[in-house]
Amino acid sequence: MATITAGEFRNGKTFECEGKIMQVIEFQHVKPGKGAAFVRTKMRNVVTGGVTETSFNPTAKFEEAFIERKDMEYSYNDGDLYYFMDQETFDMVPMNKEVLSDAFQFVKENTVCKILSYKGNVFGLEVPNFMDLEVSQTEPGLAGNTATNTLKPATLETGAEIRVPLFINVGDKITIDTRTGEYLSRVKA
Repeated sequence: MATITAGEFRNGKTFECEGKIMQVIEFQHVKPGKGAAFVRTKMRNVVTGGVTETSFNPTAKFEEAFIERKDMEYSYNDGDLYYFMDQETFDMVPMNKEVLSDAFQFVKENTVCKILSYKGNVFGLEVPNFMDLEVSQTEPGLAGNTATNTLKPATLETGAEIRVPLFINVGDKITIDTRTGEYLSRVKA
């Protein structure tokens, strides 16, 4: 196992701290006039998403954590279990609903996502940043109504609900930013 010292922290680096897997968000080497130098670190627990700030001695040692990111295709769900297929071995990997992020509401079947695991334990999922989805339900758009700052509710083919401009109609394909859940544009046929 590779070890890393707090003095070697960089943004995005993952390490094990007190049995938890942490990722460095920000760090700052501080050398006060009196006393020992320290590393002020803002870090995120990659499993729970919780953010904490801590100071470490620059020589403090930690196990480096290698997060495995593997492309897998979303196949189907059965109750609270969502199944993803390994594209190399064709094995099905079940994930519990609690592990899925809010962005998963924009994922449809056969979409390739990144499954995150550490030492074989699956703890998270990264979905594509942008998805093209069809609008399955919304109020009809009115001719000539092209105001872009006025929004109306719409339901997408995945069941997710977002707000779209007035000119969007049922059957239109639109691009969604899965990180914010916002409408970006209409997909040209």
